[in-house]
Amino acid sequence: MQLPFTQEQFLHVFELYNLSLWPVQAALNLIALAICALILAGVRKNGVYISVMLSFLWLWTGTVYHIIFFTSINGAAYVFGGLFLLQALIFLIQAIREKEASYSAGQSSFRLFTGAFMIVYALIIYPLLGSLAGHSFPRNPTFGLPCPTTIFTLGILLYYQKLTVKLFLIPVIWSAIGFTAALKLGIYEDTGLIISALLVITAFYLSRRASAQG
Repeated sequence: MQLPFTQEQFLHVFELYNLSLWPVQAALNLIALAICALILAGVRKNGVYISVMLSFLWLWTGTVYHIIFFTSINGAAYVFGGLFLLQALIFLIQAIREKEASYSAGQSSFRLFTGAFMIVYALIIYPLLGSLAGHSFPRNPTFGLPCPTTIFTLGILLYYQKLTVKLFLIPVIWSAIGFTAALKLGIYEDTGLIISALLVITAFYLSRRASAQG
């Protein structure tokens, strides 16, 4: 697959986004930390709050990054933006319909530790690996951009009591798209995308099998 832009153009979009919007990136990280705090604190019926915050993150990424910035070098970004907006809507509908549901640390050991790894990867390991690879601010994918946000979301979903395919389907699709492009562009920290997608699918399968046997 031949990309319609170069690595330099791709990194320049990150630069424009980061410099234009700083310090919004810090606020987006605070939203991520707030989501983690709600889970760790064991807040009952936190599903509404967390799903709304996830909805905002995907709305932000789809609108601001994909449609406003990324379309300058890639017309397909309108489609990508549409996928992210659809995922934002899915989270919003989930918040409205499942008001009694929670994101909880009381999951299976596999889901608990896998989710924690993915969250830490998205928020801490991802930017560190990027920095080691020479992708330092402002020419780096900060949290709130598609790939780290997707990894973080997949990690959080492993704590959701009512995990369904519709909740993680688009993040998994984006993981495949983003990972393929990342390899061509040398953004190797995005390897976490495909690993996270496979882990979520595995966790979902194991949960379904355990339920069937129970």
